[in-house]
Amino acid sequence: MSDKRTCLYERHLALSAKMVPFGGFEMPLQYSDITDEHNAVRQACGVFDVSHMGEVFVEGREAEKFVQYIFTNNIEGAEIGKIYYGMMLHDNGGTVDDLLVYKMADEKYLLVVNAANIDKDYAWIEQHAKGFDVTTVNASESYGQIAIQGPNAEAVCERILQLSCSELAFYTFKETEHHGETIIVSRTGYTGEDGFEIYGTHQFTQQAWDKLIQSGRCKPCGLGCRDTLRFEVGLPLYGDELSADISPVMAGLSMFCKLDKPEFIGKEALEEQKANGVEQKLVGIELTDKAIPRHGYPVLNAEGEQVGEVTTGYHCLSVDKSVCMALVKTNYAKLDTTLYIQIRKKVFEGKVVKKKFYDKHYKK
Repeated sequence: MSDKRTCLYERHLALSAKMVPFGGFEMPLQYSDITDEHNAVRQACGVFDVSHMGEVFVEGREAEKFVQYIFTNNIEGAEIGKIYYGMMLHDNGGTVDDLLVYKMADEKYLLVVNAANIDKDYAWIEQHAKGFDVTTVNASESYGQIAIQGPNAEAVCERILQLSCSELAFYTFKETEHHGETIIVSRTGYTGEDGFEIYGTHQFTQQAWDKLIQSGRCKPCGLGCRDTLRFEVGLPLYGDELSADISPVMAGLSMFCKLDKPEFIGKEALEEQKANGVEQKLVGIELTDKAIPRHGYPVLNAEGEQVGEVTTGYHCLSVDKSVCMALVKTNYAKLDTTLYIQIRKKVFEGKVVKKKFYDKHYKK
């Protein structure tokens, strides 16, 4: 089956983007240079096509009860306009997906899921919705989405798109009328910088993209720098730092799993992991040399035995360090533990550090 294309595909080609398959879509890896695009987001403003993300609506009398049941975070009594990050889990605590939940109305929620997981997630949601008084709709094909990220994002949204957004706090959103259609504007992102994610029809998304690019105040950015940006600030990528085999406890994301909730799928497994410990944990590793650790590279102890593997690694663009996240045996997860990364036929020394290599700059 051929990869899908977002509503901005032709515009990516017009900007000479390098296109690659990602999550079942043909997506832009880069337009100019990953370093330039990365720095634009850290220092000014960049725009990403994130129309490949999935949008699932849950609506009905038991919408809150159902979302509480399938989602690790606690949305009970949430205000309309609030956004929550968390996970959906298998019974054994493995991760189905990480996602955002938007409270749209008292009996209506929007779940934003990862592109590669849309079909799997929706089937899982439908399966578990049986017995609840809710309706679910996979609206992913109907929405385009752009992410405007960087210290200048607010000014760009307000001046170029004429969208008032300065009143939005971090992890809140609003629905607003824009030239006759309802769009969603949220103060969220995946870069560690201030920014907004805007959901609308394909036509709105195309028009907004064109205005941003023509303004010259917003650099088009691809998946390449989206990964380097999220990695530097310690944000996980499903398939690397979370998966069916990697629970939130293993990934160090327990703060998004509210074990004081009466019930959610996977809760008992997480309680057991918290009580008895886990065999592997996700850690940061900083290398002493400038070698680049890549996904899947072995992590070794001083005796040369493999004790884990790299999930994501880069030479960090914002801090000039070679670092990675790695899943390692728990007895090697303590800060300052010396470990080694095998890169092809060479072995490079490193030490365990915190998973955040660069400070976030959110507007709270």
